[in-house]
Amino acid sequence: MTEADTSGRAPALRGVLAPLALAQFICSFAGSNMNVMINDISEDLDTTVQGVQVAITIFLLVMAALMIPGGKLTDRYGRKRCFLAGLAVYGVGALLSALSPGLGILILGNSILEGVGTALLIPPVYILTTLLFTEVTSRARAFGTIMALGGIGAAAGPLIGGLITSAISWRAAFVFQAVVIALIIVLSRRIEDPLPPDPTRPFDTGGAVLSAVGLILLVTGILAADNNVWLMLGLIVLGALMLLWFFLSVRAKERAGKEPLLSTSLFRNRTSNLGLVTQNIQWLILMGTSFVVATYLQVVRGYDAIQTGVIFTAATLGLLVSSLAAARLAERHTQRTLIMTGFIVTIAGVGVLLSMVSGTPSAWAFAPGLLLIGLGTGLMLTPSVNVVQSSFPDEQQGEISGLSRSISNLGSSLGTAVAGTILVAGLTTHAYGAAMITLAVLGLAGLAAAVFLPRGAESGTVP
Repeated sequence: MTEADTSGRAPALRGVLAPLALAQFICSFAGSNMNVMINDISEDLDTTVQGVQVAITIFLLVMAALMIPGGKLTDRYGRKRCFLAGLAVYGVGALLSALSPGLGILILGNSILEGVGTALLIPPVYILTTLLFTEVTSRARAFGTIMALGGIGAAAGPLIGGLITSAISWRAAFVFQAVVIALIIVLSRRIEDPLPPDPTRPFDTGGAVLSAVGLILLVTGILAADNNVWLMLGLIVLGALMLLWFFLSVRAKERAGKEPLLSTSLFRNRTSNLGLVTQNIQWLILMGTSFVVATYLQVVRGYDAIQTGVIFTAATLGLLVSSLAAARLAERHTQRTLIMTGFIVTIAGVGVLLSMVSGTPSAWAFAPGLLLIGLGTGLMLTPSVNVVQSSFPDEQQGEISGLSRSISNLGSSLGTAVAGTILVAGLTTHAYGAAMITLAVLGLAGLAAAVFLPRGAESGTVP
């Protein structure tokens, strides 16, 4: 599709963008809204803070583990068909979560079914956006809208979830998700798949199992850190070995002329590799901060769901402002500059969060730091995605979209697992500080990756 075609169909494309952006919103919302329900869910289902943390982390982990296979399936069955299938599975999971009598059913509905549904529906969002919006500025504007709603979903999840939980029940928050899913399905009638599916396209089932098991073992090992150090080390080593087995199998299939789950050529693009690192750490900081601050406010300071959610309004406002300005910022500044600036502002936000909270008992001391974290994260979400997606031609969009979303969701699950494990191990002011310092150090690693982004890759053209 040429840019002239795109301009001529602008109203139609805006109609297509609405369900895609809403899909990213509800999936991001699902990853953070449970943070303000920790006390309510723990009491209602007779579980612990760690039990709720496990449910949240498994949801994020299932998304990360299945995102690559989900992206690959779009080539075989079509992007719209996978999108609708994912919405249906997600909706069933949301309703099951709303009716769950115990933690086990909540994990089945929220963590497993919603996670699987998200892994099916999110890759098509990014593939369709990349294929339909071919010019750098229009693509940045489209990704800006999607990432704005995604960031707002993650940041506003605590506020919306807190409002619903306080006014009705934590179960109503899952009914809200099911209603939004139904709306997206209705709006999706306008979507037309720009590329025909290829039913003969092979699918690497063995590779999908190896990659998923490897990631699950890795993050599960981190979750076990506060219970058993030897179990943690064993799971992490097993996870690393499974991932090594996966990459060896990929290379063997490529040498044999077969199509693996993930092409090794995706990792030969230096710009994309650095962009993926920045994506991973952005979501790690955002979701890690959300879990740590929400847990600390509720468990240590005794705030309820609505009070905790209101405090997160600062982060939501920051994300909204910077994400919606993505298109204008892309016209004036390079992608590399925006990502670097975003990390600097985010790290500064973590510093402000630590210094102000330690000096005053007021919960509003969290607001300035959360605002900066929201501004910084929103500033770099769109350019990071644009850098990665624009580094590959159309025929590789299914693979890179799945890999990109997997890396981002792995960051989300690692953020909740790493920072959450440090916090849950000792719910005190010192544990809160240690968790946030860990996130700041990881932010410095993301800034380093952004510094090394090549200047020639900033135009967003496909090589």
